[in-house]
Amino acid sequence: MSILVNADTRLLVQGITGREGEFHSTAMLEYGTNIVAGVTPGKGGQTALDGRVPVFDTVADAVEQAGANASCIFVPAAFAPDAMLEASEAGIPLVICITENVPALDMLRVYHVLRARGTRLIGPNCPGLTSVDEAKVGIIPGNIHRRGPVGLVSRSGTLTYEVVQAMTDAGMGQTTCVGIGGDPIIGTSFIDVLDMFNQDPETEAIVMIGEIGGEEEEKAAAFCAREVGKPMAAFIAGRTAPPGRRMGHAGAIISSGGGGTAESKRTALEEAGIRVADSPSHIPQLLRDAGVG
Repeated sequence: MSILVNADTRLLVQGITGREGEFHSTAMLEYGTNIVAGVTPGKGGQTALDGRVPVFDTVADAVEQAGANASCIFVPAAFAPDAMLEASEAGIPLVICITENVPALDMLRVYHVLRARGTRLIGPNCPGLTSVDEAKVGIIPGNIHRRGPVGLVSRSGTLTYEVVQAMTDAGMGQTTCVGIGGDPIIGTSFIDVLDMFNQDPETEAIVMIGEIGGEEEEKAAAFCAREVGKPMAAFIAGRTAPPGRRMGHAGAIISSGGGGTAESKRTALEEAGIRVADSPSHIPQLLRDAGVG
């Protein structure tokens, strides 16, 4: 079983005719993702990806005519908030926004509107997600995956790739891998995804990849201590970052009051009974120590 996307997902891509949209949509299609439509205003009636995908002017048209039930957004940051709102208004229940540099003030508005409408948002500034051998939505490389019992959720795209590759090399496969994004305001939290994995009967163990900044990992640790009975392993990036230094993601900044450090997150996770790796490559061994694989 998988979470969020599967073989029945009917994906539309907003921005499919742009350079990034076309490149990654081709990779998604080759992986086996069912891309049923693209959306680029002014290009309705055309096709994309060598004639394999019809293009519509609006998301509403794509929903009505192609039956799309999920959207992946590859549009510039200035247009991404409206793209997310348009997908939600058209009744799309799942929106994955890959776009980075979306202004935080715009995301405040988008976040509350989408939640009020019941739209699940992954991102922005995220790598997307893969339900292995079923659907790949976003920019995560398809060839690093192997089907298996481990669910993964991460704030970091590149660390997602590294940990997935390490698990695959160790013969340890995945159910679904989700990159939630590293911005301060994102649509889906660690707790949201951890709860989905906890309820998924085929996910036997969970990996969480966090980083410095904010309190989301500490909140997730408290949730896991209360609710999650499955074996878990984790890694926290940014152990050497000094206070006040931003490390790549807009959300990865340690406050001057000492919150959000790698040490505070590691302590919270370990107190919740979660094994914490010293390096991403150590994750498979921690899972084996927990009886997985």
